Amino acid sequence: MKVTHRQSIIDTDDAGLRRYVHDHLKVFVEFTSGNCPICELLAPPFAQVADEAEFEDILFLRLDSDENPVARKMMDDQAAPFFVAYCQGRVLTCDALTREEEMRAMLETLRHYQPLSA
Repeated sequence: MKVTHRQSIIDTDDAGLRRYVHDHLKVFVEFTSGNCPICELLAPPFAQVADEAEFEDILFLRLDSDENPVARKMMDDQAAPFFVAYCQGRVLTCDALTREEEMRAMLETLRHYQPLSA
């Protein structure tokens, strides 16, 4: 598993999500949907945290649930935007978030989480 050292958001699909979560130690994913006002409001803060130095070891992904069948099925019971923090290929925490403070709190949980030894 790789520790990521990059700053950007990768737009991906269902297959890419599986690959990235498997290949990278810590991954933070935003599931969005078209016509989602909260998604639009959280897009700038999401982009900002992806560029912040304290989160440089986290891979940031974005999936449009309208365009990805697996993501769409997952979103049947959730509201967008839905965020998932993965560590070592497993879900650490997930939730539908509506405020930047909530998103940052989830990211801090992921950042401070100590992975299991290999």
